[in-house]
Amino acid sequence: MKQFTYEDLNVVFEDNHIIVAVKPINVPSCPDGTGDKDMLTVVKEYLIVKYNKPGDAFVGLVHRLDRPTGGVMVFAKTSKAASRLSESLRNGELEKKYLAVVVGEPREKSLVGLTNYLIKDTEKNIVYSVPMATEGAKKAVLDYTTIATDHTSSLLWIKLHTGRAHQIRVQMATLGHPLFGDNKYGQGKSPAEFGLALWATELKLIHPVTKETHVFRVYPPTDRIPWNQFDIPRYLSISIKNIY
Repeated sequence: MKQFTYEDLNVVFEDNHIIVAVKPINVPSCPDGTGDKDMLTVVKEYLIVKYNKPGDAFVGLVHRLDRPTGGVMVFAKTSKAASRLSESLRNGELEKKYLAVVVGEPREKSLVGLTNYLIKDTEKNIVYSVPMATEGAKKAVLDYTTIATDHTSSLLWIKLHTGRAHQIRVQMATLGHPLFGDNKYGQGKSPAEFGLALWATELKLIHPVTKETHVFRVYPPTDRIPWNQFDIPRYLSISIKNIY
């Protein structure tokens, strides 16, 4: 597999304060000890080469995507932008929406405020859904809408209200509909060889300097299984205004 470099970086938007780019599937958001190239490092390399910067370049990591998840991310180019974007994230002003393909068809076509309490086993890198009163458990909340289904699998549009580790994967598995390709939480219901069908599709943010609202949308690789089972551009263009 070809090593991911700054030359491969798909930049969606860039100005003096922020840079929005697409994280490929199976690329870490930041250094993780594996030695594999990560998004934070690649964005720094991109800026160093593009602007011929001597030494290092400042890049602020505002949020993360799990390694198996691809999609849109925003990085800060200044410490002031990093601080303001981080505050927006804490205040719930930075909205993240995902496309996911799950096994089966959820009984409820749409659900607002799906809530679980999650706890992470850091040694095993696995997250469990536990009773609310469990010590250390963190509240996880999301909304989902079923865009399309063939009854064996369904395409969901998901809005996160909290940013817990493995949140979407665990919450949907707990609901009985694990993500397609999830070999960790798939309960043996899904083929893992195609990769995890979870994509960070939309990012809505308030610009840290201009205060303008920006919405960035990136579609998943529609030529790959299972995304190619659904006419994603058509479904979203029809449904997007009616979802949230």
